[in-house]
Amino acid sequence: MFLVFLVHFTTLVEPWIIDGKSFFAVTSVVRSLGNIGVDLFFVLSGYLIYGSLIKRRQGYIDYLRRRVERIYPVFSLVFFVYLGLSYVFPEYNRIPVQLWSAVRYLSENFLLFPGIFDIEPIITVAWSLSYEMFFYLSVPIIIEVFGLRMWSSVNRQIFFVLLASCVLIWPDVFGGHVRFAMFIAGILTYEIMSSGKKLRMGGVFGVAGAAGALVITVMHNVYAFNGQLKFAVLAVSFISLCVGCFSSDGWFSKTLRYKPVRWLGNISYSYYLLHGMVLNGFFLLFAKLVPPSGHAFGWFWSAIVVAFILTFVMSSVLFAFVERPFSLDVRRKVGSKV
Repeated sequence: MFLVFLVHFTTLVEPWIIDGKSFFAVTSVVRSLGNIGVDLFFVLSGYLIYGSLIKRRQGYIDYLRRRVERIYPVFSLVFFVYLGLSYVFPEYNRIPVQLWSAVRYLSENFLLFPGIFDIEPIITVAWSLSYEMFFYLSVPIIIEVFGLRMWSSVNRQIFFVLLASCVLIWPDVFGGHVRFAMFIAGILTYEIMSSGKKLRMGGVFGVAGAAGALVITVMHNVYAFNGQLKFAVLAVSFISLCVGCFSSDGWFSKTLRYKPVRWLGNISYSYYLLHGMVLNGFFLLFAKLVPPSGHAFGWFWSAIVVAFILTFVMSSVLFAFVERPFSLDVRRKVGSKV
């Protein structure tokens, strides 16, 4: 969550920094690291969604309804707030002037087309929800068409390794969307964790995975080598990281079960959608108080603390009053009636 925050904070703070050269070198790496937070989110989605589907057959319509209930309450509120702000701040307005073009553009955004399709999103970070929705739509079909519940875990793992290899080796076949390999990494993580084998040294797997993701991201930022190689190494690293996290007896997983850390995880979806808007508002106000004419780097740390606390508080409010009652509690009530 903090990595995602850093991506947008370091972008918006640039006009206030005097020593641009060294700052930009650092922020370039920070942004690369922040972007892999989305990839880890895809891995976790692959793990959870595939795990729920492979255990038992579910009605496709009911399954999609639950996915819509999970995504749309928070997204809808943030979406309509963005629409209102587009007219309050016309310099940020991306909506076409012509009526039918505007209707089409708004419909495409509300249906989460930007990301999979080359459409500029109203909510910048919402491109990832397009990937999520495509995964939600496709994975139950893949399970049913290939009859994967009847396969052994080993054969399913071979199948998904081959599928991930195809995504990475022939990206054009999949529309260039190599990030789909991250969902498959989550699927493979589930198969590994549900194999029944007791995994030891979970902390080692976790640290090794985190280190691998860090190293490959920094190296790709510096040397700009093949993107498919980066995502292949990221997939393996995140599998290792998640195995370390999900190993119940490891010190690594116990650390992540610490209550404040779990709270950050709980509000992560609300935070992801809202933090960009809050940061833009913060810097609009900040520009009135401190004009962006270049300042010493020292004040940066004060600003980053204030901005993060502000995004955290606002996202917690969104979680408490929208996400929890309209997405999480509704799903629990429905589940208790079944």
